[in-house]
Amino acid sequence: MNASKKTIALVGATSVMVTALAACSSGANADSSSTGSASLTQVSVWDPYPQYDDSSDWATYVKACAPAGTTLKRTTAPTSDLLNTLTSAVKEDNAPDVVILDNPAVPDAASSGLLAPASDVGIDTTGFDANLAGPGTVDGVTYGVPIGANTLGLYYNKDILDNAGVDPASITSWDTLNAALEKVTKAGNKGITFAGVAGEEGVFQFLPWFWGSGANLKAPGSDEAVAAGQLVSDWIGKGYAPKSALTDNQSASWDLFLTGQYAFAENGSWFAKAASEQKFKAVMMPIPGKDNGAAPVPTGGEFVLAPVHKKDTSAHYAAAAKIIACLAGPDNQIKTDDQLGYFAANKDQRTQQIASDPIWTPWAQAIESAQGRTTDLGADYTATSAAISTALQGALNAAGDTSAVKSAFAQAAQG
Repeated sequence: MNASKKTIALVGATSVMVTALAACSSGANADSSSTGSASLTQVSVWDPYPQYDDSSDWATYVKACAPAGTTLKRTTAPTSDLLNTLTSAVKEDNAPDVVILDNPAVPDAASSGLLAPASDVGIDTTGFDANLAGPGTVDGVTYGVPIGANTLGLYYNKDILDNAGVDPASITSWDTLNAALEKVTKAGNKGITFAGVAGEEGVFQFLPWFWGSGANLKAPGSDEAVAAGQLVSDWIGKGYAPKSALTDNQSASWDLFLTGQYAFAENGSWFAKAASEQKFKAVMMPIPGKDNGAAPVPTGGEFVLAPVHKKDTSAHYAAAAKIIACLAGPDNQIKTDDQLGYFAANKDQRTQQIASDPIWTPWAQAIESAQGRTTDLGADYTATSAAISTALQGALNAAGDTSAVKSAFAQAAQG
C-alpha cells in the first residue's frame, strides 16, 4: 500500500517539492537529436520515499546506480504528487529517467500515456512472481517490474493472549477472532489496532476483510462487502478497536500496538523487524477469512518504471534500463529490499532472503499468495478504491449501526 508505509511518513509534499520535481532534468545535451546519439551526464530518479532524506542510506544506495559517466539526481515526494507532476513532465519532455510508483498507480500512469513499455526500454521482466508482477502489465503490455513486495498480517501480543487464555492457533475465522477479542478485553486489555484512514492506505488494510468475506472489487456494494464493513464497524462499536482507527494510518496504528496494551494489530511485513525487538513477544499470524482459513491479502510495494521521452529517447531508455537493473535485477533484489524492509519479488531470491533471517519465515506463504489490487480492474481500480474508502469511513463512523453500514456500501455500489 503501500498501500504502503512510504507515503505515511509525510502528510504531503510542499509546493517547493512539487516545483523541484517539475524542474528536474536528466541533463541531456540540449542540441542533441531524437535519435538517441546524446550522451547523458546526469540521470534522474523520482521515488515515493520522502522519509529517506538525502543523507539516508537509501539515497546513497540509489545514487550508486548511476550509469558510468553520469551522476544521479534523486527527487522524492509521495506517490500522488509524483503521479500528478509526472503528467506535466512527460508533456514537457522533462520527465525523469526512472520513476518508482506505488503499484495501484501503475495502470493510471500507463493508461495516461506516461510510461514507456518495458520492451522499448530494454527492461528485463523475467523471473518475477506472477502475482507480484501483475500490476505492471496493463492491457497486455508490461511497463515495469516490482522493486520488491510487502503485505499484511495479524500481529498478536503473546503475553496478552496467554493471560486471557487465548490460543492463537484457534483463531481461524471471524467468529474465533471476535471471541478472542471478547476474552482479551474482558481480561482488562485492549483489542485490535488497524488503519482505517481515508484513502488508499485505509483501503489497503480493509481488503483482507473485504476479500476474506468473499467480496469482489467488481461489486463493492455486495452483501459480502457489507459483512466486512460490519465486522470492523462492530469493533469500534464494541470497544475492541479505538475510535482513532477512523483516522489512524499504518504508522499510528502500529504505535498503539507498541504500547503493549493491545492484543492484535493488523499491519505490514515491513514492521517484522521492529516486532522482533519489542519487550513483549509480538508474533505474526495470517489474517483470518470469514470462514475457516486465511484471507487473501493485497500486495504492497512499488514498481520501477521508465517514463516516456520524446527527445534523446534511446539515451534515456538505455540509462533507465541500467538503473532498473541495478535496483531490481536478480543480483541486487535482496540488497535493495533489505534497504526498504521488503521481500524480493523473485521466489528464489526471496527464499534466500527468508533463510537469512527467521523473522521473515511466517510471512513466506502470505507474500506468495497475495493478490494485486489492480489485477481485476486495471485503471478502474482508482475509482473503486475511492468508493470503498468512502464506504469504510461511513461504516467506522457508524460504530456498529447495521443500517448505516448497509447504506454506506449501497452508496459505494452506485458510484
